Amino acid sequence: MTTAEQLAGEKYLALTTFRRSGEPVTTPVRVVPVSDGRLGFCTATTERLAHDQRVQVEPCDVRGRTQETTSPVDGRAEVVRSGALFDEVHGRVREKYGWTTTATRLLARLGLQGRRGPGHADTVVLVSLGD
Repeated sequence: MTTAEQLAGEKYLALTTFRRSGEPVTTPVRVVPVSDGRLGFCTATTERLAHDQRVQVEPCDVRGRTQETTSPVDGRAEVVRSGALFDEVHGRVREKYGWTTTATRLLARLGLQGRRGPGHADTVVLVSLGD
């Protein structure tokens, strides 16, 4: 089993992106495997990836807390806003997480989910590991 397959089996991953200053920002995301071997997740927060596609991922709980027995894995992210992989990731997220996916999107559209606001989960990010 590859590292991507192992990580895709987790319920949540701590995704670390980097600000222009280099400061890391970590967010828990729901993760699914993608047919091309990458990891995929849905998000509305892709601003940091516009200037730095470097990311780190690590298994975590729903609040983003990692365990001492795990360590971050380096990767590169690609933002996808349409197409076959976009549809695949959205479908796999719905399959894996069920009704909570719909509830999360509804709360975000109503502005009841923190800073994320309207449009949450309308963008897909694909992560290649080991780059």
